[in-house]
Amino acid sequence: MSGVSLLFADSHFRLLPCGALFWPAENALLVADLHLEKGSAFARRGWLLPPYDSLDTLNRISAALRATAATRLFALGDSFHDANGPSRLGDAAGAQLRAILQLCEICWITGNHDGDSGASLGGRAVAELEVAGIMLRHEAQRHENSPEISGHFHPKVVLELRTGRRISRRCIAATDRKLVLPAYGAYAGGLDVGDPAFVAALGAAPDALLPAAGKLLRIAARQEKFA
Repeated sequence: MSGVSLLFADSHFRLLPCGALFWPAENALLVADLHLEKGSAFARRGWLLPPYDSLDTLNRISAALRATAATRLFALGDSFHDANGPSRLGDAAGAQLRAILQLCEICWITGNHDGDSGASLGGRAVAELEVAGIMLRHEAQRHENSPEISGHFHPKVVLELRTGRRISRRCIAATDRKLVLPAYGAYAGGLDVGDPAFVAALGAAPDALLPAAGKLLRIAARQEKFA
């Protein structure tokens, strides 16, 4: 199994290159912001995008489940781009989701885009969940005292290469007590980890974590903290 080790809240995780987080002690895979059927939602507004985003996203989840042998999947909200997304899921993507349900138990954390709509296809939906002392929810709560893993903000970081070229990469936004996972969806955008929205949600400027050359790359945040 590929990926890099990450220690958070005294628990060991593996950050996979695809952006999923594997939790060995719980035999669980964590993903955030799949935004399934975003392409079809845009098509209804006249913005035509290739209609393969859901299948691509689900194929990558399936590959990660098989690589880790995880038997639980926690989807941290906005799994569908809107509440009607499950009804628009195509045949191939629907078949892949059913295959995933055969591989693992899915817990759909409700998000601001999709609510509990994912549970209509299988699994269960909850607003938030505590697992081994760590809170799992869609959007970080600034004053949460327990360690917390969430999504919602689609963190990304801009890297400057030796050539002078700048590239953007999805990443985890991390403070001592909070992790914000990158968006997993094929068509999901991103918000730079330096954006003030992260400070407002987390109470501190986060570091950016991402796998690079088989190691965990940590890009330090600004040093100032916020009460």
